[in-house]
Amino acid sequence: MPSASYPNFAGKHAEEAIFTPADFAAYLCHVGALEAYEAPAGVVLCYQRSLYNHVLQLEGLKPSERRGALHGILPLPSTAGRVGLLGQFGIGAPAAAAALEELAAMGTSDFVSVGTAGSLQRDLNVGDLVLCEAAIRDEGVSHHYLPPAKLATANAAMSGALRAAMRQAGVAFRTGTSWTIDTPYRETVAEARHYQAEGVLCVEMEAAALFAVAEVRGLNVASAFAISDSLADLVWNPQFHGPEVEAGLITLYEAALSALQTGPGEGSGMS
Repeated sequence: MPSASYPNFAGKHAEEAIFTPADFAAYLCHVGALEAYEAPAGVVLCYQRSLYNHVLQLEGLKPSERRGALHGILPLPSTAGRVGLLGQFGIGAPAAAAALEELAAMGTSDFVSVGTAGSLQRDLNVGDLVLCEAAIRDEGVSHHYLPPAKLATANAAMSGALRAAMRQAGVAFRTGTSWTIDTPYRETVAEARHYQAEGVLCVEMEAAALFAVAEVRGLNVASAFAISDSLADLVWNPQFHGPEVEAGLITLYEAALSALQTGPGEGSGMS
């Protein structure tokens, strides 16, 4: 029997979708679910509840202050609403990709994803920061957007803006490749050893999908992580709630906010 390909339907990348994020947004408008929504120019995607609550407290907001907005996105008063925070929407490639698609359909073009990752390298410790240049496509979402390839690559403009913001803040960080996988309970020792030998820095659940959507939709997307656990010794060492992780997430958020207000590239994005 011939080997199976993925996606299962050959040539699907050249085919039109039955419905689009714009169709979904139009439906929400039709039923009155987006009456008060104004699309921010930039959005920080946030997966950890601790960071989400930190930003709410910092901005003087409450989760109930959602005003019918798409996905419950919160415009940040400190930016006069030009940057929004999206949290509490789930984790993993499918959730992140769907949120990105729908926010983009409503007019947002610039995104920074701030999350956690597991270290694959012994010199990458809990609390360390990683700016993701590319991601191994070991999830399903990216394969429905792009033809087969090992990597999805970060948007250069937005990643450059985030890198500049982190450097300006004097933040120490590593830059490199991550391994994006949908199934954390099926990360095998053999895979971890293989990617570790390749120099892959860490493992997480969203970056490859976000980069693929960004490439297809023409969006500016960057992704960065605080190391929250380690697989570097081929055993799992979780430290998700450690103070170094919390501090790292806040540092990344502050850099993301700065990058989104500056905009991707010189003279582009928000001024």
